[in-house]
Order: sequence, then structure tokens, then C-alpha cells
Amino acid sequence: MMLLHCLLLLSLCYGALSMPRPQNDGGISATDWEFAEGYLNQFYTSNAKERTSMTEKLEEMQRFFRMKVTGKLDQETMDMMKTPRCGMPDVAEFSTFRGRPRWQRNSLTYRILNYTPDLPRNVIEESIQRAFGVWSQVTPLRFTRVSAGDADILIQFNARSHGDQSPFDGPSGVLAHAYAPGSGIGGDAHFDEDERWSSDRRGFNLFLVAAHEFGHSLGLDHSQVPGALMFPTYSYVNTNTFRLSQDDVNGIQSLYGRRRK
Repeated sequence: MMLLHCLLLLSLCYGALSMPRPQNDGGISATDWEFAEGYLNQFYTSNAKERTSMTEKLEEMQRFFRMKVTGKLDQETMDMMKTPRCGMPDVAEFSTFRGRPRWQRNSLTYRILNYTPDLPRNVIEESIQRAFGVWSQVTPLRFTRVSAGDADILIQFNARSHGDQSPFDGPSGVLAHAYAPGSGIGGDAHFDEDERWSSDRRGFNLFLVAAHEFGHSLGLDHSQVPGALMFPTYSYVNTNTFRLSQDDVNGIQSLYGRRRK
């Protein structure tokens, strides 16, 4: 009787974690199905009701990325899932985190806790400074780097598990993640050391990824506007001529207002 009870509990737990799969999967492999389920559970939970089916989550994802909404795991959807991206969940349009968390002051500090060996130390510091600069150019926010002690935004490079219950997944996939403003881990930004970080188009450009993550550190969620900095997937653009999209500007100014001239 005890064994039967345990088997029943195990069956119920498995059913709660596994979503019913849509029909007509188009020949998607079992490995890709497993990947897709993990992807949808990670990035499409904030707006979904409990026990949402895989079909509904696929529709939500396809709608977010402005794809044809079929609720089927076709190859186009699979390719989008495998595009390198930020590790934070997706929502529609420019958006702030639930409850609109924001820093209650305009002067913030940041500290780089460690450095990736992929780039010289001065290049990392310059990339991080420039990444904060894209937000200070359009808001009253000001950022100061400190070399010791606590800071509002702590920045670090780590591989796999790194103490925040959101382990990285190795090369490609999730590149980085950051937390909304708040105490403790709030505002902190983590970058996957398993990636190849660069200051140009090779590998993943640190400035572009950092600027995106710092949007989260300041209170922005993901945008569904392609070309916006806060769009969830990575795409290289010329960093010498980089400018925030109007969607990004609208989002950050909804929290902090315009820059005072």
C-alpha cells in the first residue's frame, strides 16, 4: 500500500511538471521536445495561468515574437528557441516588472566583482561604463563605479551554478540575466563565463549584452519590438552608432523621467 501511494504521488508530480504536447509536431525530435518544454517553462510563466498547456504557451511565444500563431512546435519556432538570448522571462511590448520596481534615487553605484579572461580589464570596464551610459543619456540617472564594498548593482561573470538558483547552461543559449531593483540581489547582473565575450562582432558583444541586462537592473522587462535593446534575443549591431530605440526610451522614461538639460 505504501509503495502504491508513493507511485501515485510520483505520477501526480510528473503530471504537474510535464505539459501535454500538441499534435502534429512536424517530426521534432524527443531531445528538441524536452528542450522546448524547458524553454517554455523558463520564459513563459509570468503571464500564464496555472497548468497552461504547451499549446497555449507555444501560442504565447509565437505571439510575442510576431510569428504565425499555430500552437505547434514547428522548425521556425524551434530555431527561435535556440537563438542566444537573455535569461529573463518574456512579456509583451515595452514593460516594467510586476509592481513597477524602480530605484528611489537617481545616483547609483556599481561594482565589477570579477573579470572575464576574454577581454582586457580596461576594455571590460569601458564596455560596462558605456552600457550604463545608454540609459543615463535619456534619464536623470547617474552611475558611479566603486572598487570595494557594497554597491547597488553588482556585476559578475560565472559559469553554470553560481548561487542564485538560476544556473547558466553553457555556451550559447542564455547569455546573462539581471534582477529588478531592490535589496539583496536586486539590480545585480550576471554574465555567463562560458560565452566568448568580445568588444566587436565576434562571439557576444559585452557592451550590447550588458546594456540590455542593465535595463532589467533598472526595472524594465522584455520588449516584443524587434530592434529594441530590450528584445530578448541577441543580435549584433554596430556599437559605434548604437542608439536606444524609441520603445526603450519610452520604457525607461516611464520609470525615471527625462534627462534634465
